[in-house]
Amino acid sequence: MINRTVRALRAQSCAAALVILALGASCKKEREEPLAVEIHGDVPLDRDGFANALFQSVNVDFAPGTVERLDNGAVFDTLVAEIGRAKRSINFSMYIWENGEASRRVTAALIARATAGVTCRLSIDSLGSSKFEEQVSPALVAAGCEVRMFRPITADSVTTRNHRKLAIIDGTVAITGGFGVRDDWMGDGVTGWRDTSVKFTGRAVRAAQQAFAESWQESGGVLLPASDFPAISDAGPARLALVTSTASPHLTRAERLQQLLIGAAHERLWITTAYFAPSKGIRQLLARKAKGGVDVRLLVPDEHDDSKVALKAQRLLYDELAAAGVKVWEYQPSMVHAKTMVVDGSLSTVGSINLDPLSLNRLDEDALVIDDAEFATGLATAFAADCGKAIQVVPKR
Repeated sequence: MINRTVRALRAQSCAAALVILALGASCKKEREEPLAVEIHGDVPLDRDGFANALFQSVNVDFAPGTVERLDNGAVFDTLVAEIGRAKRSINFSMYIWENGEASRRVTAALIARATAGVTCRLSIDSLGSSKFEEQVSPALVAAGCEVRMFRPITADSVTTRNHRKLAIIDGTVAITGGFGVRDDWMGDGVTGWRDTSVKFTGRAVRAAQQAFAESWQESGGVLLPASDFPAISDAGPARLALVTSTASPHLTRAERLQQLLIGAAHERLWITTAYFAPSKGIRQLLARKAKGGVDVRLLVPDEHDDSKVALKAQRLLYDELAAAGVKVWEYQPSMVHAKTMVVDGSLSTVGSINLDPLSLNRLDEDALVIDDAEFATGLATAFAADCGKAIQVVPKR
């Protein structure tokens, strides 16, 4: 049975196929169980108030740093440049990595640094990158990179994958977002998938390194040396916090974080997600915010969605959303794969968390929470531009 399931998953986009498995399990769970948690009352959005709410909800503090948005294929330009500057270590945690031009660019950069003596470690998901060992790994290993496959596929682990996308350079610079190392992510979001990633510095990089270390240890790697966790000064105009999540039978940090961000919205809540089938708690929060006068907008895939099952599940919620006042756009040029939120004037997030049962319950995920008005303005501008390439869903009367 497990072999048939794995073959079916590999026959299409792995992320999309996993959504199919998760939707059925989520619907059954929602019918049988009460809400595990729901944010009650408004979350404070002032500087100290939200920081306190974030800490008590997911045990993460803000710290100063810098952040740069990387749209679409620009992530590969930045990855290659940062890899080329590495002096001590390069650590990758990746869900999807497939052979192609994107892989050749990143692999060539890694090989160049590995042959120059830089330690290169890669923890690659066994399901999302099912052909990596055969097609990509040999050249990296020959150059001196250490490659380990994350979590062999069993009946119990089919839906508990490592969906994080993390690259950490010298323990001082990190990149995360929605991307995979595959040619779908090359281009400008019209040709190629529409996605958003970020490069960041500051103490949040230490959390990214720790997240890599978790998967590295489970993959069979030894403990990272102290040099991979250098002292980082508090510098930069933004306040950043990297939140990680892993599977839980009851409640994950991914669910807590998404509810917290939605609960914090007082004026604006603009969300982009690749797969939209959220928990009852999140749906109720979205409705409450929209009915309370918050400008709630949702940007999701159209027929370019790589999972038709996920697309159908998403569209089944449109009447419910419209009744509450949530406005929905379907992106037209290509698959929209970004996972972002803009909350009011200065709060935003970019990462790997979708609003679907897998991200919220089963997968290892990460998201960078950003408190910076300039970054939020830029992300909101990009969201509005994407809506200009989308069709607004007209609710049924």
